[in-house]
Amino acid sequence: MGSGSSPCASCKLLRRRCAKGCIFAPYFPSDDPHKFAIVHKVFGASNVSKMLQDLPVHQRADTVSSLVYEANARVRDPVYGCVGAISYLQNQVSQLQMQLAVAQAEILCTQMQQEPMMPTPQIVDPDDHHDHHHQKSSSSFLDLPQYLNFASSSNNVIHDYSLKRESVFGVHDMVS
Repeated sequence: MGSGSSPCASCKLLRRRCAKGCIFAPYFPSDDPHKFAIVHKVFGASNVSKMLQDLPVHQRADTVSSLVYEANARVRDPVYGCVGAISYLQNQVSQLQMQLAVAQAEILCTQMQQEPMMPTPQIVDPDDHHDHHHQKSSSSFLDLPQYLNFASSSNNVIHDYSLKRESVFGVHDMVS
C-alpha cells in the first residue's frame, strides 16, 4: 500500500488496490482526495502516471504541484486555464505600473512647483567695470544644477530633465 494501511487518493478514487510501488502514493495521500480527483478530471490518471514515470524522482513533486494548479485553473476557466490567470495578473501589473508612473509624475510636478523660481540671469557687460564681485556671487546659468536637484525620498522618481529645464525657464503649464 502507498502510505500506511489505507490506499492513496488515486487508488481510492479509481477503486483499485494500492500496490507497494504505486507511483501516485507519495504525491496524492489518502487524506487529500480532492487533489487527485481534480487532476484526474482534467488530465486523466493514465496521462498523469505516464508523466510521472517519465520524470526523475526529484522533479515529480513539483510536477504534481503544477498539475494540481493547472487542473484547478482549468476547472475555473476551461478555455484559458493558467494562461487566463497569468494574463489577468499581467494586466493588473501593467495597470499598477501606469498608476505608479502617474503618481511619480504628479510628485515631480509638485516638487517642481514648490521650488523657488530661478532669478533672471544677469547679462555681464564687458565694458562695465564696477561691482564685478557682486555679479559673480549672484545666480547664473552655471548655478543651474542646484535648481535641478530636488529633495526626493525615492530614487525611483522619473527624472525628465527636459521638463525640468522648461520649468526652470518659466514654463509652468505641465500636463499631469
